[in-house]
Amino acid sequence: MAGSVLLTIFATELRTGAKEPVKTTHKQSMAKNTILEKIGYGFGDMSSNLFWKIFSYYLPFFYSNIFGLSLVDAGVLVFVTRIWDAVSDPMMGIIADRTNTKWGKYRPYLLWVAPLFSICGILLFTTPDVNYGGKLIWAYVTYVLMMTVYTAINVPYSAMLGVMTDDPQEKTVFSSFRMFFAYGGAFISLFLWEPLTKMLGGYNEPGGWFWGMVVIATMCVVLFVLCFAMTREHLKTVSTVSVTKDFKSLLSNKPWWLLIGAAICSNLFNTVRGGTVAYYFQDIIGPEVSLGFFAINFVFYAGLFLGVGEVSNMAGVALCVPIANKLGKKTAFIVVNIALIVLSILFFFVPCTPTGFWLMLILQVVISVFTGIMSPLVWSMYADVSDYAELKFHTASTGLIFSSASMAQKFGGAIGGAAVLWLLSAFGYITNQEILAAGAVQPGQALECLRWLMSFIPAGVAALAVIVVSIYPLTTERVNEINEKLKKVRSVD
Repeated sequence: MAGSVLLTIFATELRTGAKEPVKTTHKQSMAKNTILEKIGYGFGDMSSNLFWKIFSYYLPFFYSNIFGLSLVDAGVLVFVTRIWDAVSDPMMGIIADRTNTKWGKYRPYLLWVAPLFSICGILLFTTPDVNYGGKLIWAYVTYVLMMTVYTAINVPYSAMLGVMTDDPQEKTVFSSFRMFFAYGGAFISLFLWEPLTKMLGGYNEPGGWFWGMVVIATMCVVLFVLCFAMTREHLKTVSTVSVTKDFKSLLSNKPWWLLIGAAICSNLFNTVRGGTVAYYFQDIIGPEVSLGFFAINFVFYAGLFLGVGEVSNMAGVALCVPIANKLGKKTAFIVVNIALIVLSILFFFVPCTPTGFWLMLILQVVISVFTGIMSPLVWSMYADVSDYAELKFHTASTGLIFSSASMAQKFGGAIGGAAVLWLLSAFGYITNQEILAAGAVQPGQALECLRWLMSFIPAGVAALAVIVVSIYPLTTERVNEINEKLKKVRSVD
């Protein structure tokens, strides 16, 4: 499904990209963005996600089981570095907005930072032969360095979307290519990492993790260099105001505030469901449930459930462009979230039976398709907010706006992950160690909390997103009007 829709987009882009680019009209501006440029842009987030998924799923395990930190020290480490990460995003956005080179504002960072990006990833998964205090210092230094370099390359990369085209529909296409390749990178990292470490030295050995990261890091630097080589910044924007005015303009930007709220809701939805899955399968479904279907048995487990979701996200990304073009971005956002409300509520009523397990898998596919539509839609809407800010406040703060998008993503993930743990604790959830020590069983209210975390609570978050976006003012007509006015004052290559 995803492949056929994406091939249709590719074919359309090949037809439009073959035309001779001229600078005057809307269609002629669109023609400059070729299919190779969109693929090249996708390579950037593919590289980022090769690292990010490993950081998200494997770094805590590495610190506690391979590197040798205590869980408490590892938790404090992650918390402290996340605070720095949130602060560094807008700082990098301001720096990038004021960069001017022959390659553009944001694109040069792909070339400059890519080698450091890969080196820091390797150092992060290196285990030095020192005492515990030395290891703790090494972990702090390498993690802070990695997050700083990640910000230095990812914020400019995200901001490029605002200067690669002046056409709102093209921005959605670019955003869709970005997210399709991002999910592809996530899929590769999730399924390649464990066999790679086993082959290169052992999954439980520091050497296996080091050499596994060398392979992944090499792939990352190649992809970022390809992203640099295959893309161009076609719009010239110049920031002529102070940093203080940039921030004041941002805080006065009503569409930005509303989109930040909607983006936090979107990430809350994904994080609450994703963070609950392991608990849900352990305590509600049970380990390794076999499904009988046409004499074929599948083991139903959390990894399969999440992996199916990852592939389904890619299908949603491919569907984003035709849906957004048909409905408009604002309407598409609302329709998608209404669908997520209904599907999430339905999940609560699915029984834990062989037939019910198949229904859960089907609902996971459909829900993930809709969340896949959401990702490129939100990033494309940030590009519209950037255009609105440029026209209204006369400030070229694309990097600052996109860095705030990254902050919203991180805040949504942090709030969602913490909320899962706090709610389980409030409803008396018993950990594995407590069950083994006391022979206890999971209380009914904790099991009910898990069912709500997979259904009604995400549905409530999606409902909040609908309310927020319903008053978002940048409709299709308004965005087109903004872009027509900006064409008169912008310089276009």
